Amino acid sequence: MVVIVFFGLLCLLSAVLAWIDIRHGIIPDWLNLTIAALGLSKAVILAGPLAGLEAAGEGAAIGAIFWLLRRLYFAARKIQGLGLGDVKFLAAAGIWIGVAGLPLLLLVAALTALACAGVMQLAGRQLSGRTSMSFGPFLALGLLFASVFQQY
Repeated sequence: MVVIVFFGLLCLLSAVLAWIDIRHGIIPDWLNLTIAALGLSKAVILAGPLAGLEAAGEGAAIGAIFWLLRRLYFAARKIQGLGLGDVKFLAAAGIWIGVAGLPLLLLVAALTALACAGVMQLAGRQLSGRTSMSFGPFLALGLLFASVFQQY
């Protein structure tokens, strides 16, 4: 029952995140912090304080890796490939799913973003290597998939 409540709250927060990122092109810090705090609470309540520390460590490591990838991409291409809100969201997501769930999150996010870009192109929109697209909604969908997959 507790898992269902946590997942329901994550679904709600993910929907809010997607809406804000699509409308405004940002993922607010308060939303990333709320998702992170909820993930830490879930870990501590379901598995104890040490699980909370482990989850926090994995989230921090994932955030650091994606922050570094963001910097390296900018150094190479001179454009931002991943917004800082996306990096912070990935850190918060790491608290929920850990390193083990990250490949599924990224796969779902990338495939759904590519599908969306394909639909946009079929609808006549011109896309290029510099076309900007909110990635937060796809990351949120990936987090939900990875969370469900880890439960079963």
